[in-house]
Amino acid sequence: MKKCVLGLTVLFIMLTSCSVDEGSGPDFSFQFMPIESVEVPQEFIHGETYTINVNYTQPNDCYEFNSFAYDVNDQERTIAVVNTVYNTGESTCPGEPALVSVGFDFTVTSTNTYVFKFYQGGNDDGVDQYHIVEVPVTFGRQIVDPKH
Repeated sequence: MKKCVLGLTVLFIMLTSCSVDEGSGPDFSFQFMPIESVEVPQEFIHGETYTINVNYTQPNDCYEFNSFAYDVNDQERTIAVVNTVYNTGESTCPGEPALVSVGFDFTVTSTNTYVFKFYQGGNDDGVDQYHIVEVPVTFGRQIVDPKH
């Protein structure tokens, strides 16, 4: 009985769901945006969480922050900003270039130095360029006893 109800539910959803016109493509795409500057602490304390801010330029109003592309390889973190780019059907989009600041939270789980590679676009040969920041990890703030 449960299988029959499940089957009827799936069939109902398939028959009543919306269909997309086969001839039309998406009204948007995704694009990596070059990161212009970053705000990263000079050191991390093991177990703490930090907000890392990145700044990039959105060319016009057709661009909108979507997410971060984030790749982990041991102590290395490669980060890129992903924008949604809306296709308005017009030859140009409204708006002027604007500097945008976005951030993500990073929790320090290792005791080794972290290496961050922030995507800055490609050079003339098509090779990706990165701003590399190394951040050492400590075990906490040292409290100095004034009596000693």
